Amino acid sequence: MEVYYIEDDENIAMTVKEYLSQKGYAVSIFGTLESGKKALDHHIPSLALIDWNMPDGEGNSFCRWIRAKWKELPVIFLTVRDDTRDIISGFEYGADDYVTKPFELEVLHSRIHALLRRAGNVQNQYLSCSSISIDKNKTAVFCSKEEIAVSQAEYQLLQLLMENKGKTITREQLLTQIWDNNGNYVNDNTLTVTMKRLREKLHHPSCIKTIRSFGYRMEDT
Repeated sequence: MEVYYIEDDENIAMTVKEYLSQKGYAVSIFGTLESGKKALDHHIPSLALIDWNMPDGEGNSFCRWIRAKWKELPVIFLTVRDDTRDIISGFEYGADDYVTKPFELEVLHSRIHALLRRAGNVQNQYLSCSSISIDKNKTAVFCSKEEIAVSQAEYQLLQLLMENKGKTITREQLLTQIWDNNGNYVNDNTLTVTMKRLREKLHHPSCIKTIRSFGYRMEDT
């Protein structure tokens, strides 16, 4: 299970990371909201911990940004703000839980464990690369916040590239896995046309690379 922790207090962040690491979690720390956003645009964790008071903004707006893109991603506020109005506001902005500082690490772990038990591992639900994302549960493709209508072959092509992000997939592999496995025997030009249409629908993203005379690769830009 991966946890993204948005926290600018290095001492608190490292204490939480060391404890959760002992419990089997992989924790990544981000000292600003902007760095947290960039990380989430590239990869979706199992859960996000968010401090409210950050150097470049407030965690409530960050939580609202998350909810606009990933409705099922578990979010816990971890903050000194213990006023009733702040707690209510945190839930209204989309948080699943709210923990005030100081806190017991054992209690935090119990809340994380309970939340993940209910939510499941949403990390496997979403694929993302730059501004493009896939919600596998909904079989839906998004470019920024816009849902893009794609054909079955276009969806399968994009999903295969995103699941192998950073790796070059040969044309032969794509043809075999997308078409031949479904009993549809097509020529090489079918892949070229499908990729052309997919790129047009996604506004010609720079994250889809053509490896000349070999295949395609998807990578964050």
